[in-house]
Amino acid sequence: MKIRVLIGAMLLTMSFIAPAAAQVASHATSGAAVQPASTGKTQGSQAVILQPTDKPVAKVNGKVLTQRDLVREMYSIFPYARQHNGFPKAQEASIRAGALQMIIFEELVYQDAERRGLTIPPAKIDRAEKEFMGQFNSEQEFQSYLKVEMHGSLPQLRENIKRSLLIEKALKLDVENKSAVSLAEARAYYDKNPGKFEHPELFNFQAISIIPPRTASGSQNNEARKRAEAALKQAKAMKSYEDFGLLAEKISEDDYRVNMGDHKTVPGDKLPPQVLKVLQKMQVGQVSDLIQIENAYTIIRLNAHSAAGRTSFDTVKAQLQTDLQKAKYEQLRVSLDKKLRSNAKVEIVQG
Repeated sequence: MKIRVLIGAMLLTMSFIAPAAAQVASHATSGAAVQPASTGKTQGSQAVILQPTDKPVAKVNGKVLTQRDLVREMYSIFPYARQHNGFPKAQEASIRAGALQMIIFEELVYQDAERRGLTIPPAKIDRAEKEFMGQFNSEQEFQSYLKVEMHGSLPQLRENIKRSLLIEKALKLDVENKSAVSLAEARAYYDKNPGKFEHPELFNFQAISIIPPRTASGSQNNEARKRAEAALKQAKAMKSYEDFGLLAEKISEDDYRVNMGDHKTVPGDKLPPQVLKVLQKMQVGQVSDLIQIENAYTIIRLNAHSAAGRTSFDTVKAQLQTDLQKAKYEQLRVSLDKKLRSNAKVEIVQG
């Protein structure tokens, strides 16, 4: 069970409270006045640190949503903010905008769920409460959360869990259940959009490269040629992907050496002509002779070759169903948002 609305709250709280009770108290009793966003530096880039307060940011049919709700959602959208000491400055505005729209949407869904008389069985709330509490590392951590976010009230936590479950239930009924995509629907999409499944000639290969300096002298180029010839002898003796890869890690001079020389799958039209010409004549598992590109030398092991064509439905069907369902889900969610907003009074509170 995923209590997404509360996960952000947990991340938010753990980012602003210290374990000691005195420190918790100082945060919990800080006033409702807006704390200006501050910037810090983390790993060489600026980050924006936002303070959760009770300042209104929006009203939905009279229900006030606060800066605390907004920052909580921002942490849910970008949970790495805790590790990175804030939100990336370049992305903070877009994360904020997305979070604001989401908390408004969730409040609309919640109000609509209550109007429709949707309910959550107490036993399900009990399970969700236990699961949520189990995500804290200690009782002290949980009590810190409870004090800061719920004013020390377990009934308030239970009410928030109930709210979150009602939102999930409404979205399941109105969006998730209706977004299912059958295998037949996926097949119909595949047949109607053949161009989306066409692929060019593809090659999967490993390489070992010997690369002299850009401004190499004649003697340096000769030395590179000798090293390349020695590398070729070793490469020809390699009988498997692993053997060739370990040799690449040891002697290759390009960036792919850290990944066993593996270039993964590359379309033929993205390859240098010299390399493409050789690959098209090779058999899978074969090691090439030296391929010279300017003053550098490359040795290739071909691992797979696919002719240009259309990827089969069996190959893409699982991912296609997933992608189509995600797209349908988002379309339904956007439609629901528009429908709920059309009968609601939504106000953005400018700060």
